[in-house]
Amino acid sequence: MINSIISKRRDIKPFPFPVYFWTVAFLLLAGLFDSIYLSVHHYLVYTDIGYESFCAISKTINCDTVSQSPYSIFLGVPVAVWGVVGYLFCLMLLLFAFSASAGKKRIWPLFFAISLVFSFISIIFAVISTLYIRSYCIMCILNYGINFLLLFYSWLITRRFGEKEGIIKGFRQDIKFIFNKRRLILSLFAPYAVLVISIFIYFPAYWNLSPPPLSSNVPKGITEDGHPWIGGSENPELVVTEFTDYLCFQCKKMHFMLRRLVEKNPGKIRLVHRHYPMDQRYNPIVKEPFHVGSGEMSLLSIYAAKEGKFWEMNDILFGVDIRGDKIDINALAIKAGLDAGKLGLSLYDNSIRHVLWIDIKDGLKAGISGTPAYMINGKLYLGQIPADIFKKVVK
Repeated sequence: MINSIISKRRDIKPFPFPVYFWTVAFLLLAGLFDSIYLSVHHYLVYTDIGYESFCAISKTINCDTVSQSPYSIFLGVPVAVWGVVGYLFCLMLLLFAFSASAGKKRIWPLFFAISLVFSFISIIFAVISTLYIRSYCIMCILNYGINFLLLFYSWLITRRFGEKEGIIKGFRQDIKFIFNKRRLILSLFAPYAVLVISIFIYFPAYWNLSPPPLSSNVPKGITEDGHPWIGGSENPELVVTEFTDYLCFQCKKMHFMLRRLVEKNPGKIRLVHRHYPMDQRYNPIVKEPFHVGSGEMSLLSIYAAKEGKFWEMNDILFGVDIRGDKIDINALAIKAGLDAGKLGLSLYDNSIRHVLWIDIKDGLKAGISGTPAYMINGKLYLGQIPADIFKKVVK
């Protein structure tokens, strides 16, 4: 019985070589287009205030959250762009298999080694998504699957069509084979090398969001209710009251955009800041740990407002990357020009906590379920502000 099964397996004939070859080519193209999509997605996440990807489904399944993490950048370039670079390299490598001298065996051990590296990188990023980002990107998972399929097919081709030389020996033979194709190397890899070097040197760091410098030409003050404002001091045409969380990426992106509008139109637009940390220890609408530490950050900025340093502290806090609920009080005090001891004690000041609670309570009454949120002429806008509102003011 067992012998008959083994005999039948031996009688199974593999598909013709082109079937495997074009399957690999299709997978590479799929990986390339997926990486291009992820590259564009990464750019839009940081530059388009109204952008939200189709896979921003939940807290756990959210491509936007993954792109917003510092792990989406490697060596000063988005990981997705490195994916484009990697798949382009493999597609060029695949062209060597068209050579008559390649037969059906050359480049595949090398391709297997590259796919093994791609798969290992996929595992690393899957672990990072699980343990650190705690969110998953559907299109990234698709990329991981493509990498593992490339590993499988390159192994399958090597086994079925290659010589019985082993992966390591085959790898060496592939390197020799490629270097013998000097014209093809120059025509393909010279422009490719220029492209990679240019990306590494000149790629713009659009993900480094920052507000415009605080200027003495832009008025600042405190409303009658005690809320910090910046922009139009007397009769502004548009007053925007923001409810934000210092650990909310969209809050940061929108806040910096609004600040630039205020900077360009200081007499027309006034921006009023209010706090709405999505921290379960401060905000009753949050039922589980989320944006832990944002409540303390709000307390620190409220204290800074009392010392006339709100906007300085505000800009610093939007750029802080805290781990857990650990905040470096000394570093914040030095940057904002405040006394570190008094800044630390402000976290336990009941009067400051009361100011924060008023903001949160008013936000709850207004029906704010998440951040950012904006009040304009008594109307609530969640997430973003319609462009038409600004068109009436900014010409």
